Amino acid sequence: MNKKFPKHIPIFPLSGVIYFPRTNLPLNIFEERYLDLVNDSFRSDKLMGMVQSKKENSLVYKVGCLGKISDYQETSDGRVLINLTGITRFEIKKEISNKKKYREFEVDYQKFQKDLVSPDQADTIFDKTNFIGKVKKFFEKNGLMINWKEFEKLDVSQRINTISMIAPISNEEKQKLLETVSLGDKTDTLLNIIDFYSYESPSDKETIQ
Repeated sequence: MNKKFPKHIPIFPLSGVIYFPRTNLPLNIFEERYLDLVNDSFRSDKLMGMVQSKKENSLVYKVGCLGKISDYQETSDGRVLINLTGITRFEIKKEISNKKKYREFEVDYQKFQKDLVSPDQADTIFDKTNFIGKVKKFFEKNGLMINWKEFEKLDVSQRINTISMIAPISNEEKQKLLETVSLGDKTDTLLNIIDFYSYESPSDKETIQ
């Protein structure tokens, strides 16, 4: 199951966008440097990395996700609409010096080999009923509507990754989920985050007169 992925990849740093393997990310590309990135990638192996950028300077987080351009459309006003399908996460080792308008990095996939394991072999031992019940409550509380019937058609890893992507939690918490190696640990981390947001202290429930 050891697939060969490029060690040097172009990377699109984007704040607030956390992207997981086996999920889809639609992107509307209009900046010149990222049009160059997407077009260069599309003409070669269609592979590119997404990583969350930090607030300070041009720093990025150390873990991102490699994706393949699965859909590509040019618009009449010069934009490019793509769909990126997540493959595997990576760790950034260093930035590659280049003369291009976009950034390239040397990356390593070793830590996240389980991303390439088929869903039925993934470590998904957890109380699914309890998990989904808590997620539904949390989403409803935050006014997020999901088609749960369609959601149930996804395999377990896709469900957990999708929830991790769209949950109304902080960028740092989503990054923490992205960096969690196993699916079991990711589920535990996600439940802990949801429990933290869902917890109501006694002072929230009643006001002392």
